[in-house]
Amino acid sequence: MRPVLYWFRRDLRLADNRALSAAVETGSPVIPVYIVDSQDVGGASRWWLHNSLDALGREIKSRGGELVLREGSPERHLLELKEETGALAVYCQERYEPESRAQASRLAESIDLHAFDDNLAARPTALTTQSGTYFRVFTPFWKTATALGTPDLPLPVPAQLRFADCRPHSVPLDDLALHPNRPDWSGGLRASWSPGEAGAADLADRLESKLADYAQGRDRPDLDVTSRLSPHLHFGEISCRQVWHTVKQMELHARSTAGAEALLRQLYWREFSAYLLYHYPQLPTSPLRPEFEYFPWSDNAEHLQAWQTGRTGFPIVDAGMRQLWQTGWMHNRVRMIVASFLVKDLMIPWQRGAEWFLDTLVDADLANNSASWQWVAGCGTDAAPYFRIFNPSLQAEKFDPNGDYVRRWVPELAQKTATGYPDPIVDHRVARQRALEAYDSIKGIRTSRSVPQPGESSNRNDPPCAVATNAAK
Repeated sequence: MRPVLYWFRRDLRLADNRALSAAVETGSPVIPVYIVDSQDVGGASRWWLHNSLDALGREIKSRGGELVLREGSPERHLLELKEETGALAVYCQERYEPESRAQASRLAESIDLHAFDDNLAARPTALTTQSGTYFRVFTPFWKTATALGTPDLPLPVPAQLRFADCRPHSVPLDDLALHPNRPDWSGGLRASWSPGEAGAADLADRLESKLADYAQGRDRPDLDVTSRLSPHLHFGEISCRQVWHTVKQMELHARSTAGAEALLRQLYWREFSAYLLYHYPQLPTSPLRPEFEYFPWSDNAEHLQAWQTGRTGFPIVDAGMRQLWQTGWMHNRVRMIVASFLVKDLMIPWQRGAEWFLDTLVDADLANNSASWQWVAGCGTDAAPYFRIFNPSLQAEKFDPNGDYVRRWVPELAQKTATGYPDPIVDHRVARQRALEAYDSIKGIRTSRSVPQPGESSNRNDPPCAVATNAAK
């Protein structure tokens, strides 16, 4: 019997995989494929991808198959595989980034493509305001999305999963150069994470112990309260449905429903970001508020380097940046603090911070990062930048009251003399006033571009934006 190709994208799992189940239901044997392409960027993300593909490949091998690995144009390789194997069709999961949508559109012109909405609880085109426009504010989006009802129950691994006997050429995983070697800087990542479907399931099983404190404690970086599921969700090692139903089941035994609701709300922030990127594909490069094209940024290379290396002289900022460098992850509250410091205290363009997050985050996600950086900068869906210039010292006092988080990641401050720790690179009070004056300078500017409309492309040549996530941190 002629096989079908299963194209793994951001769904590196066998359980609750709607597209894979549909491929199996054809009765044809399956050829599983992953193609490393131009979207697989960022050092930390590529490290994660290497290990996730390794875990997925071993699981497929245990079931009698082989994960075919290629690198380059997905369209070219899938068409070649069709010719080599006589495959009838390609099955895959939908992705919502502009390039991913373009890939699927081009491929559908040459092959029988079956793409399934399997990455989100609600397809981005399914949600509009009462007037038929697209949401630009989270709360009404959240209410409308949750009103759609309970997500479908997760599916098990397909019982009749059968792999094709043919073995097309596959690039050895190590040859894809996803894992760093000269030097191997990933020791902190290895100590912090277990990429793959099993690692995701293990973290999901631990959620029950965190729900009771999640609503009140999720903003505390000194506490181990967050789910840490964001990279597993990004790579599709666990589905949003699996997380949703796991939390709801655990909620039945919880003392309060507040923790479950707060965590699911974070899950829907992930949905909202994907929704925004789908309808506003210029989100990674251009401000949604067009007057910000005239914002007087100060692109200071020395300040940027101090921020990147955790040497700003502001302990909570430096702690977050060092946690990021060592583990590939940063607590969500601290992400907001360090982002605010970069774009408001240092007046450095949000795209620079986004680029750094792209290279250093294991949960790098184009939609979440683009939306989140614009939110902090005040140029995105939230129009209240004046009231969100975080004072790093006050934020530390409120969310790291005993200094445990700071001392962990900035150990020199645990010493009496704090030898070698830098002085603050800016005066926050002066920097805050400068930022407010900068915001005042663009008030009322008439731009050549109106508020971006869905599908509008950008003519700006800003650097590519990086990827982070707010989802279920």
